Amino acid sequence: MRNYEIMFIVRPNLEVAEIKKVAEDYKALVLSTKAQNVELKEMGQRELAYEVKKFKTGYYFLLTFKTDNVKDIKEFDRVATISENIIRHLIVKDEK
Repeated sequence: MRNYEIMFIVRPNLEVAEIKKVAEDYKALVLSTKAQNVELKEMGQRELAYEVKKFKTGYYFLLTFKTDNVKDIKEFDRVATISENIIRHLIVKDEK
């Protein structure tokens, strides 16, 4: 199984409860697949290096897990791309 990391940034203009719900929903999306060792780490609100979708800050989250199914990664990418609540995301395959 391969290790993956997904860093995603949630819009800062949501309520704190909504931000946590968005993060938990994406964790649930990964858990609904056959991914293992799923961990969600909240990194807090940080300033962005440049404006993204007219936002200067965002709430950062790191989602780590193991999977062999590339379709799971593509599904997360598709859902995150069309989501209004995620302003940026990055998926990295960990080579360790």
